[in-house]
Amino acid sequence: MLGVAGILRPMSEQSNRAVLLLWSPDRPGIVAEVSHFIFTYGGSIVDSNQHYDPVSETFLMRIEWDITAFALPEERIASAFEPIAIKFNMTFRLELSSRTTRMAIMVSKYDHCLYDLLLRNREGETHADICLVLSNHETLSNVAELFDVPFEHVSITKETREVAEEKQRSLLRDYRVDLVVLARYMQILSPTFVADYPNRVINIHHSFLPAFVGARPYHQAYERGVKIIGATSHYVTDDLDQGPIIEQDVTRVSHRDTIRTMVQKGRDLERLVLSRAVKLHLEHRVMAIGNRTVVFE
Repeated sequence: MLGVAGILRPMSEQSNRAVLLLWSPDRPGIVAEVSHFIFTYGGSIVDSNQHYDPVSETFLMRIEWDITAFALPEERIASAFEPIAIKFNMTFRLELSSRTTRMAIMVSKYDHCLYDLLLRNREGETHADICLVLSNHETLSNVAELFDVPFEHVSITKETREVAEEKQRSLLRDYRVDLVVLARYMQILSPTFVADYPNRVINIHHSFLPAFVGARPYHQAYERGVKIIGATSHYVTDDLDQGPIIEQDVTRVSHRDTIRTMVQKGRDLERLVLSRAVKLHLEHRVMAIGNRTVVFE
């Protein structure tokens, strides 16, 4: 499949960079051709990663370069690269540091991941325009206000689910959102919602070894005497909690832990894993291939 998947967004606020992400059938000469393109127009490569996926027989590449002295204006880079894409039957995406990702955070009542995302972004650890906090409860409106981020409340019941979700989708369009982060948002998104943001909805959830599903997972883990708890961040697909995994981590627990300390450790992991996943996405280091990801850290 050939095509430009659109110019999404950025690396660092200070740098003057371009990132090219590409997928193609594996053929000799791809790296040389891409590098020559950048060299021809006076670019300076600062990072380059490649991976061959034997299952799909796909070559994937992420290359980042300084465009301070680049001979092409930003709006012409993609079209100038198009002949190379045609030659190698590539799909590619161009990201520019001059464009900042507009990010919405969806939450319910838990505040730990919301605080963490807002604080890291304010401190410059991530580079996004967090333009909206969207919730099915009014509980966390004060947190959004503290960080001077617009807050929208859309109540959801079993009877109003479809209407409420359409209102959410309309709000996301109005705020021109590029990326949706579910920071412990306790509702299931419809396939229509997910289709609006393919590989641009990031979720966080607990993942235990062994796994516990349903209500009160930490209580279940405590009752079973688990020794490891964890968290997983992934892109959202139509299959609940089955989307391509971006980031995971685990921590040990023991017989000395109580339910309260297990919850604390679990929430610490959720903060860390979600923030890592969001950062990787914002830096355009994640490439989804089928139901898996290649993460160029």
